[in-house]
Amino acid sequence: MEYMSDVREVLRKQRNRAKMTRDQVGAVVGLSGASIASFEQGRMIPQPDTARLLDELFKTGDEIQRLAQEARDDARPTWLRPWTDNEQRATLIRWFEHSLIPGLLQTEAYARAILTVGPHRRDKLDELTTARIARQVAAFDRDDPPTLVAIISEAALRYGDGALMKEQLAHLVEAGEAPNVQVRILPMSAGLHAGLTGAFVVASLPGAGSPRLGYLDDQLRGRTVADAEDIRELDRTWESLSGLALPCGLSRDLILRIIDEHN
Repeated sequence: MEYMSDVREVLRKQRNRAKMTRDQVGAVVGLSGASIASFEQGRMIPQPDTARLLDELFKTGDEIQRLAQEARDDARPTWLRPWTDNEQRATLIRWFEHSLIPGLLQTEAYARAILTVGPHRRDKLDELTTARIARQVAAFDRDDPPTLVAIISEAALRYGDGALMKEQLAHLVEAGEAPNVQVRILPMSAGLHAGLTGAFVVASLPGAGSPRLGYLDDQLRGRTVADAEDIRELDRTWESLSGLALPCGLSRDLILRIIDEHN
């Protein structure tokens, strides 16, 4: 990706010009040297605050900020950008998944594995994986992060290679310990349920009346829905699923048991 390449090249060039190690740069901007390495290798995109600090450090005006924003925009499909822009503003995100771990809770390895089996060009995998992880940071790494309530079908915890899923499920347990994240599992014993027709997300946004938007995904692309009746229908489905899902504590216990089952 051209923009990502520019970010990498500018950071490497400026760091070398300043004769600083990655650890030294990281110390100035409040990150680890490993994070700076991830920026230079194109595995991560600097977030706005970080990009601003890097510009200040290297006296590059707004060059790194601009290139980082272009990299984020370029890595997101055009049809997804309206949703992720709202995702970054949301105060509450309610997310149901029946087959996958929600994108905001995926590890980098899991995200890459999912994208690998999807209908994506292999030369775009690095960009798409980076964009997905950057999306997580953009949603949660802010002064007032949203509350995320995730209801995940038990089946989603069992798809995938053992080592991959052990790491992903451990990450899910850790994420669920954050005060603004609730992870609830819909057990297989729930049987047939309304969520089998598809995954969905409902986000509450700041502002008068707390406007809400929904997001639905399919094999080709996702779509954002704003019609009041559509949102009410998603609300009814959510309430049905919430009544079947385990509470957070029991969900955590189930995830830990399934971690032990993955070999």
